[in-house]
Amino acid sequence: MNLKNIKLLALDVDGTLTNGCIYLSENGDEVKAFNVKDGLGIKLLHQKGIIPAIITGRTSRIVERRAKELSIKEVYQGISDKDIVLKELADKYNLSMNEIAFMGDDLNDLSAIQIAGISFAPCDCAAELKPYIDIIVEHKGGDGAVRDAIMMILKQLPDDGNLDVRITN
Repeated sequence: MNLKNIKLLALDVDGTLTNGCIYLSENGDEVKAFNVKDGLGIKLLHQKGIIPAIITGRTSRIVERRAKELSIKEVYQGISDKDIVLKELADKYNLSMNEIAFMGDDLNDLSAIQIAGISFAPCDCAAELKPYIDIIVEHKGGDGAVRDAIMMILKQLPDDGNLDVRITN
C-alpha cells in the first residue's frame, strides 16, 4: 500500500462526501450537506496534480453543482458498476490501478474498492464492507472523512511548500 503513488482519488457521494442523509422537500427538491473541510482537501489535491473524481450511484443536480464549485471534471452519476468507471479512468489517464484510490461507504462501492490500488472508507461505513477496506479513516461520511483520506495521501508526498491554504472551498 503506497499512498505516495496515488494520482487519482475517486469518491462516492452519499455517505462519503455527505452524511448519507437525503432530504426531500414537499416540492421534491433534494438537499445534501457537504463538509467544507472535504472541499478544501479536494482543492489541495488539485494543487498537487492529483485528479479528483466522483462516482455515484444516484443522480443529482446538487452533485453537479458541488463538483463544479470544486473544479472536479470527472463526475459519473447513476453508476451501478463503479469498477468499470475506475477502469475507464485508468485508461483515460494512462494509470495503473495502483495509482488510483477509491473511497466509499457501502456495498454498492465494493466493485471499485476491490480493484482500486488503495481503498478508504469513513469510520461509519457498512460493517460488511470493512473486511475489504485498506484504510478506515477517523471521521464519518460528510464529517471530514474525505479530508482524512486526502491528508493521508498528501502527507506522503514531498513537501515542496506548494500548498496554498488561502483558497475558498
